[in-house]
Amino acid sequence: MIELQELVAGLLVITGSLFVLAGGIGALRMPDFYTRIHGASLTDSLGPVLVLGGLMVQAGLSLVTVKLAAVLLFLMVTAPTASYALANAALLAGLRPEGMQGREPASAAPEQENGS
Repeated sequence: MIELQELVAGLLVITGSLFVLAGGIGALRMPDFYTRIHGASLTDSLGPVLVLGGLMVQAGLSLVTVKLAAVLLFLMVTAPTASYALANAALLAGLRPEGMQGREPASAAPEQENGS
């Protein structure tokens, strides 16, 4: 039983580490800011879930598991929020996505009248 627990924990930690590594490589290889933040935010969500899940399996039922679950909950709330805030701040500062140079932002488009 303990060997199975060790195996599952190790596989989760290694898989999570590979996701984080893929996110780091993606951040280096992507062409512009928005694609970089997209790749990093996706792996920033799944990588820590797998790593912390593996650590929780390794720790068993203990206070350490409760603390790891609290850290995981905090990461699941803050990581997507931070990615959204960063992308929104870049857009508001005038940084356009690569294919949208020269276009007006959606908020500057004239409002359409509805048929009522």
